[in-house]
Amino acid sequence: MRFAMVRLAIGTEYYRFGGAGLVSLLAFAALILSPAIGSYGRTWEKATAAVLSVFVLVALVMMGVALGVLIVYFWPDITRIVPGLD
Repeated sequence: MRFAMVRLAIGTEYYRFGGAGLVSLLAFAALILSPAIGSYGRTWEKATAAVLSVFVLVALVMMGVALGVLIVYFWPDITRIVPGLD
């Protein structure tokens, strides 16, 4: 029995968004999470710093998604107010 490899046609924008997400997570880990964990000595303090850092990351992502949804929802009004966006 032979299995054929199925190649999915994925647009380049998905690769770019995935790459941007990966770079963002690496930047978060290197610039925020690692210094926050390294600032404390006890295990429970490190765990608390990690949880709070992830909480801040989730809050920022949710704010970005909410802003994106608002822009998409009100796009006709935005284009009417700001000329040249059509």
